Amino acid sequence: MRPVPPFHQLHLIGMPGAGKTTLGRALAVAYEVPFLDLDEEITRREGRSVVDIFAVEGEAYFREREAAVLREVLQQPGSFVLATGGGTPCFHQNLEALLKKGLVLYLEVPVPELVRRILHTDATRPLLAAAPTAEALSRRLDETLRARKQFYARAPLCCTAPSCTLEDVRRLLSAYQTTG
Repeated sequence: MRPVPPFHQLHLIGMPGAGKTTLGRALAVAYEVPFLDLDEEITRREGRSVVDIFAVEGEAYFREREAAVLREVLQQPGSFVLATGGGTPCFHQNLEALLKKGLVLYLEVPVPELVRRILHTDATRPLLAAAPTAEALSRRLDETLRARKQFYARAPLCCTAPSCTLEDVRRLLSAYQTTG
């Protein structure tokens, strides 16, 4: 018998490199629910990468498409885990939509760890195009985090471990069910 997840929709938010996609996939497997990645969904629908969308159309266009695709994804029936883009909760009332439709978990990772992770990934992130060195990336992430923190802080759940594990999230979900 399939386990009943302790959520209808679980939405992961946080900075680029926080591990939303990696943890989201693991959570979806553990709870036997579908996993959705908002950036992957946008890429599929647009037929081009997020970096290409930013380069050709600009951030304003991307944020409008992101909001529209998010609203469609949130209407899907059944339980699922959703990894959002780092800026998703900060634009077009997206955080309110996420909070209304599911449980939001913020993955809080220190900037030095984000820098390490992002520099060791491929160059498909808009942040790497804008800040190609470790120093520039660190400055950019600090600025970005300061602007986004007010949105991230509204998540009912927060995992502050440098590497949030499946077990960490299970504990958070269990505690939330008891108190929330």
